[in-house]
Amino acid sequence: MSVGRALAAVLVATLVAALAAATVSAAGAVAADAARPSIRWSPIPFPATRKREMRAYANRHYGINTFQLKKPKVIVEHWTESSTWQSAWNTFAPDVADSELGEKPGVCAHFIVDEKGLIHQLVSIGTMCRHTVGLNYTAIGIEHVGFSDGEVLGNAREMKASLALTCWLKDREGIALKNVIGHNESLSSKYHREKVAALKDQTHGDFKRSSMNTYRDRLADACG
Repeated sequence: MSVGRALAAVLVATLVAALAAATVSAAGAVAADAARPSIRWSPIPFPATRKREMRAYANRHYGINTFQLKKPKVIVEHWTESSTWQSAWNTFAPDVADSELGEKPGVCAHFIVDEKGLIHQLVSIGTMCRHTVGLNYTAIGIEHVGFSDGEVLGNAREMKASLALTCWLKDREGIALKNVIGHNESLSSKYHREKVAALKDQTHGDFKRSSMNTYRDRLADACG
């Protein structure tokens, strides 16, 4: 075989190998998409008025002029302090000033995982929700129906759905395991920032570090 033909054969073999690798990569992407859990679209009203209020909130608290959640870096786990997902939805749906901080837009979360293991999506991932002071600009919020860390962690169906959802979101957005946190861990996040002085130390009690250590261990196993 001439040198020219040998070189051509090598180039063809290289091209075939590259195409095969691309096919495997594409198949992997399809498989990752297929890992998306079943999610029920249960939207709360989020019209232009609420988006303008969200933009104004982001300006006041983070110094950014947008209502959009771009490239989220954190997932924050919460529980609803209620017995049904519908009661939490009813709290998030009205665009009213919240009772704790007295600001608009109304509070919300992107997802609610109910006690039966059903996942409800309330807001697009690309839109900011008010669920965690200091992190709303970069965090996806997941609520769990229940009244305590232990109740949620002890509900097998709810936990299975929660881990599946969080794993999918984590992989989809490229979020590190250490940045899957409980609301109670918000102040320790490297992404926490807050311009309003009175709120720099504000957080909630749901999902303390010890509970989240258990959750993150389970998440690492679930994500593989």
